[in-house]
Amino acid sequence: MIENSSQTKKFQKELNAGTSSLILLSVLSRSGEAMYGYQIAKLLGQNGPDFPMMKQGALYPVLRSLEENGLLESLVEPSVSGPPRRYYKITKEGQVALEEWLDIWKQTKKFVDSILKG
Repeated sequence: MIENSSQTKKFQKELNAGTSSLILLSVLSRSGEAMYGYQIAKLLGQNGPDFPMMKQGALYPVLRSLEENGLLESLVEPSVSGPPRRYYKITKEGQVALEEWLDIWKQTKKFVDSILKG
């Protein structure tokens, strides 16, 4: 279990800030279809319920930022069971960014792992 000290929370927040966009682009790229925020949150929860990397409330600002930067596009559709839903889909620019960011992630992970292992 991870200790919830203020230093640990700060480190986790900073780490999440750098990986959230990569995770969201990857999820939307793999889905092959547009998804709405709650769908994405449920999927992320299923993949890591014991260690929630991204709270649902933090998801939406990242989705909006990715859209503002042209990496995602969205469409609002009415919902029978509640308020309208905003569906997000990765763009061609988003796909290019994802490939570049994956390379950077792999290099970073390799470097960090090598340092931590001594």
